[in-house]
Amino acid sequence: MPISEDKLRSLLEETFSDAEIEIKDLVGDRDHYEVSITSAAFSNVSKVQQHRLVMDSLGGIVGTTLHAISIKTYAK
Repeated sequence: MPISEDKLRSLLEETFSDAEIEIKDLVGDRDHYEVSITSAAFSNVSKVQQHRLVMDSLGGIVGTTLHAISIKTYAK
């Protein structure tokens, strides 16, 4: 079951309200995305923890509603 880009953005914005978010549908099936997020929430946080924060913000949809996601995070 695919997820729209708008819904994905909404989930991310709930956690990262200050973020600059870029979303790219990698294969055109709304099931494989690449996200780039720049947020102050990532300041002084390891890359692993940054990615965990993103995964947590998606509330468990990865592997179910969303098949695959590539995450790029940057601190403001």
